[in-house]
Amino acid sequence: MKRTYLVIGAAIVLVGGFLVASLLSTSDPGAQRAEVAAQNPAVFNRMGSPALGPLMARAQVTEFFDPACEGCRAFHPYVKQIMQAHEGKVRLTLRYATFHKGSDYVVKVLEAVRMQGDALYWQALDAILEAQPVWADHGRPQPQRVWEFIGGLGIDLERARRDMDDPRIAALIAQDTADITTLRVNKTPSFFINGQPLREFSPDTLNAQIVEALRS
Repeated sequence: MKRTYLVIGAAIVLVGGFLVASLLSTSDPGAQRAEVAAQNPAVFNRMGSPALGPLMARAQVTEFFDPACEGCRAFHPYVKQIMQAHEGKVRLTLRYATFHKGSDYVVKVLEAVRMQGDALYWQALDAILEAQPVWADHGRPQPQRVWEFIGGLGIDLERARRDMDDPRIAALIAQDTADITTLRVNKTPSFFINGQPLREFSPDTLNAQIVEALRS
């Protein structure tokens, strides 16, 4: 009799587990991401990530970003405009999601440049995104060509080439990769505003959620 109860109990557990898994797999991915984000607040603003704006700004925007991503390139000027419109009130933190082939190389270049100053980093980022159609052909990417487009910015290129292998850069990329897994980020750009995912993929929605965060 005990054996029968054990078998029945095990069957109930298995069926229950199957039902939970089915519900999770069919539920809204955005809602799942919001729940995971709420449970893991530390994943948004890791120490050492590139950032713009006051540390204690009321609106904290985290962008998971791939320098080879066409959507990231298209969104970039809108992000800059929104930051300017709310100057001094918003903090933007960039996190790397190197989904495209060769983008990890470009991230290492950017981080090596950042070791020479934040201003140079943002200038290099603008130049690399502007030239993205040249070096980031998804059929035949040529990430090494990014050096051509940052040569006139006052960067010590030889130093940057050496610094690409700095273990701190590898550690930063590894942390971003781990946080991508935690948050179930699977596309770029992905935005979070004060830990909440962007509700609709558009510049207007990004601005609206930032305004809500500033008013809250």
